[in-house]
Amino acid sequence: MEHIPRPTALVLRALHLGDLLVAVPALRALRRALPGHRIVLATTAALAPLVALVDAVDELLPTAAPEALQWPRGAPDVAVNLHGRGPQSHRALDALEPRRRIGFAAPGWPGPRFDEVAARHAHERERWCAMLDWHGVPADPQDLRLAAPAGVSSRRVCAPVIVHPGARYGAKRWPVRRFAEVAASLNCPLTPVVVTGGADEQELAHAVAGAAGLGASRVLAGRTDLEQLSALVAGAALVVSGDTGVAHLAAAFGTPSVTLFGPVDPAQWGPPADGPHITLGDASVRRGDPFADDPDPALLAVGVGDVLRAAARLRGKAPVSPPVTAPVAAPVDAVSRTAVHH
Repeated sequence: MEHIPRPTALVLRALHLGDLLVAVPALRALRRALPGHRIVLATTAALAPLVALVDAVDELLPTAAPEALQWPRGAPDVAVNLHGRGPQSHRALDALEPRRRIGFAAPGWPGPRFDEVAARHAHERERWCAMLDWHGVPADPQDLRLAAPAGVSSRRVCAPVIVHPGARYGAKRWPVRRFAEVAASLNCPLTPVVVTGGADEQELAHAVAGAAGLGASRVLAGRTDLEQLSALVAGAALVVSGDTGVAHLAAAFGTPSVTLFGPVDPAQWGPPADGPHITLGDASVRRGDPFADDPDPALLAVGVGDVLRAAARLRGKAPVSPPVTAPVAAPVDAVSRTAVHH
């Protein structure tokens, strides 16, 4: 019998960890709407372990940016722009001459206007789902949960508390001293605190751990790949972090989390309201520049006590007071400018 190749749907989302996770509902909607298609996701190669957990993609096409898109086959039957509103991402897909285009409105692209969708839907998940709805692809923005990786228990008994002090830009980075006080207060034998981060955040993570009185073995920054970090978050008792990729992992796995928001409104990028998650940040003083080198005032308005009370609420315990004489060295009061992956 002659083999008839499956039609292909190429989906562009060449971004970072958090960006992939907020697109999970859209990817699953496409899977349901195009059951006979081979769905190829053009995204960052390092995200492969999570793409497998989404259970909606047949193939990952390593792509660092729209202009780096390399499609070695004939024209895809469907091109889906989940990357942005254009024009760069639209141009990259137009060059492949797809038979059908799904995305926001642009020359040659039917679809809803981005500003009209954004006026009705605050959250990034909701905006992509609304765009697909316009194209006749029903999507549920709450369909974001991932199954825990194999071998990870969901009981969260004797599980670690994750403190993740990094963020891609300084505007989202809470001071080291405050993270250290939180880590010292939450650390206990049943829920030991570990400090996570990327390979380029090891200095930052060691500064937090050292100031908190934690040994070097508690620093996992640079010692876990994405698959290992995902398993760690999926089984953790609590995640405390800024607005960065690990917070999206906590939302995806339903892990209790306290997320500190600075320049970005949690209504746009925060976790679902019906989950075990608390977001902190003072919108009344928000500057709103996510690329600034220094912390946003909304982030600095969050105190150590605010985080500890939120953590206690999630864990059903009385709040733990920060140590009166926390072992904090003077230099770590400054905010580290180490880069981190979003």
